[in-house]
Amino acid sequence: MPKIQLLPHPDLCPGGIVFEVKRGASLCKGLLGAGVAIEHACEMVAACATCHVHVREGGASLAGPDDEENDQLDNAWGLDAQSRLACCVKLRDTDLVIELPRHTRNHAREK
Repeated sequence: MPKIQLLPHPDLCPGGIVFEVKRGASLCKGLLGAGVAIEHACEMVAACATCHVHVREGGASLAGPDDEENDQLDNAWGLDAQSRLACCVKLRDTDLVIELPRHTRNHAREK
């Protein structure tokens, strides 16, 4: 199973975390299963960009984003070349290092 290292985020995971996720699972579901309250306002159907993440290491092993994901990424805050939507990332065998952006496009966080 691939290991996911989440870098520290001041609100969602101040100490960072390392966890394993089954191959083929979505990164968003893996983060939620590890107790990281990543936003996913569209219920993980690639329609909102609130689950935007930066894949800092291991991204070359992933399938590239499709047109739908690229369209939504245009709406993400803090977009860079390593940006992906966690709901669209399907894990393979390679370990990943993930960073969460400081902000999302949501004006209010759901509890």
